[in-house]
Amino acid sequence: MNAGILIIDDEAGIRRSLASILEDEKYRVFTAEDAVVGMEFLEHEKISLVFLDVLLPRMGGLEALEKIRAARENIEVVMISGHANVDMAVRAVKLGAFDFLEKPLSLDKVLAVCRNALTMQKLRLENQDLKQRTRTDLGIDGESKAMKAVRDLISQAASSDARILITGENGTGKELAARAIHNLSSRSQGPFIEVNCAAIPENLIESELFGHEKGAFTDAVSQRKGRFELAHGGTLFLDEIGDMSQNAQAKVLRAIQEQKIERLGGEKTIETDVRIITASNKDLSAECGAGRFREDLFFRLNVIPIRMPPLRERTEDIPLLLLRFMKELGAGGIEFEADTLSLLSSYSWPGNVRELRNLAERITVMHQGGRVNAGELEGFLRKNPSSESRAGGMGNSPAAADLLHILDTNYNTAKDSFEKFYLEYKLSQNNGIISRTAEAIGLYPSNLHAKLRKHHIKDKEN
Repeated sequence: MNAGILIIDDEAGIRRSLASILEDEKYRVFTAEDAVVGMEFLEHEKISLVFLDVLLPRMGGLEALEKIRAARENIEVVMISGHANVDMAVRAVKLGAFDFLEKPLSLDKVLAVCRNALTMQKLRLENQDLKQRTRTDLGIDGESKAMKAVRDLISQAASSDARILITGENGTGKELAARAIHNLSSRSQGPFIEVNCAAIPENLIESELFGHEKGAFTDAVSQRKGRFELAHGGTLFLDEIGDMSQNAQAKVLRAIQEQKIERLGGEKTIETDVRIITASNKDLSAECGAGRFREDLFFRLNVIPIRMPPLRERTEDIPLLLLRFMKELGAGGIEFEADTLSLLSSYSWPGNVRELRNLAERITVMHQGGRVNAGELEGFLRKNPSSESRAGGMGNSPAAADLLHILDTNYNTAKDSFEKFYLEYKLSQNNGIISRTAEAIGLYPSNLHAKLRKHHIKDKEN
């Protein structure tokens, strides 16, 4: 439907000429001789834009402007007057007017202002819709007390530029929380740039973050902007920040403190206006204590901490999430027996919300018809990577859950996590005896000792 435009002016000639211009552009036009009548139109018609005269009988234009903005904040108002002055125009804009036009009105100016005002209204409504939809993004929705607290914290944190550290297990929605904060912030029209610190090799992380000049290193065949530059005016999301090297940590700390960077191989200082959000599945406080993460950087990043709760801590959200995923996958008509709810709540969900969505997809593809009962659902759950087929016969044991958790991480994290899991498992099989374990897995005892120290694994000889 074409936009509705209301013209409020006590001069009949102005109303006719404006209406004629706007109707030629296929807008729906309504006219009123004063603001009192105009307010009645606003009650019964869908109005997007108002052209409002300043000098009116019964109710002045500026008073009407205040009432319109208070009652209908999404309606744009353009003030018009044949007796305009700077003070009046400034006051009108402060009260929320989109623009101020002087009589006699210019045809081109009227149409240009009309298009701009309607475009602005469309952007505002889209932004409001985006904010509403952000609440129901994967991992952010849920009616549990834990998720309501997270949403409240996200809403509060989004209104400032304070740095935020999001922690939580893999699959809990850390990235989606970061996007929600960006979308709800004043930077929502700016870029959202994500960097997975664990996925970028140590020798390339600085180039990725800060960019490089041509010839800075062997493969630098052209100039390249880094992620800090690309995120200017928006948000930089540093995911898995705990996997960043000490050298890169020092440079990130400096960039945050000075709000300036230099490309590799360059001498020019580049100012950056970036909101920093970081995330980690590690306990960064413990990493600081172990000397693997800079304490000064941790304090800089941890201004507003947000913890994403694992799914096992908000089991009341599981049915809601599962039904939503089924609907998104086009299987909203599939129903579940009542006895499936207890099974969903008792499962440990090591892969968290991500695993739950995978289950929904599995049900959508493999369900044969009728209601899903507990037996069938248990069969679908066994097909998770934590089942015997993926965990070497460990079923739903804690070891199997650990393996699923590893499978849901990035490559570098998975490699380290599996090595630790493997060594702990082999040590337990050999009663914690180093020499026997080393022989069983084909390592020298000295090499095995080094790996155990790396992963902080205790053995009988320590």
